[in-house]
Amino acid sequence: MSYSQTFLFGIYPYIALTVFLLGSLIRFDREQYTWKSDSSQMLKRGQLRLGSNLFHIGVLFLFFGHLFGMLTPHFIYEPFLSSGDKQIMAMVTGGIAGVLAFIGLTLLLHRRLTEPRIRITSKPSDILILLLLWLQLLLGLATIPLSAQHLDGSMMIRLAEWAQHIVTFRGGAVELLAGAGWIFKTHLFLGMTIFLVFPFTRLVHVWSGFAAVTYVTRAWQLVRPRG
Repeated sequence: MSYSQTFLFGIYPYIALTVFLLGSLIRFDREQYTWKSDSSQMLKRGQLRLGSNLFHIGVLFLFFGHLFGMLTPHFIYEPFLSSGDKQIMAMVTGGIAGVLAFIGLTLLLHRRLTEPRIRITSKPSDILILLLLWLQLLLGLATIPLSAQHLDGSMMIRLAEWAQHIVTFRGGAVELLAGAGWIFKTHLFLGMTIFLVFPFTRLVHVWSGFAAVTYVTRAWQLVRPRG
């Protein structure tokens, strides 16, 4: 593998994950007043509810689908689900979720770029992250026709093994991507880049969404009247 491939898919993932984790921690510690999604609902409601709902439904499904799909070792699901069946299931469900998220994000992006009041109050990071997510969704949808050309699941397994090698600090991860098309590689690179810029954008509010689960297990609040 060339040095560029080694850097992009063997070193860059660790840079992106390090910035993602440390950057989020530092921002929470030092800039808690910026830890929010900066809703623009008060400026204009049009397209917001539909676009936001479609985007969040689709992207949450895609996030957890990628998380468990790529990081679950093949031997765990092999006894009851073949690689080919898993790939078809991922193509169908991921395609539906991807289309929903893409339509929703397109509405949100159009709203932010064309509404003067929202555009003028938008930070450069707001536009940047929306464009990165929009392009990432487009690339993800573009991988479906490529995946349909090899329904045995071989490429899916190689991509999953690459991710598993990265998170477990095993060598040989870059070699697993040999033969992967440029769309797959660009999709991986852009995904890592989103992790890299995550702490510097409104996406940090995602942490708060996951942290809200703790409300289920927290102790009851005691309210006592005066006297």
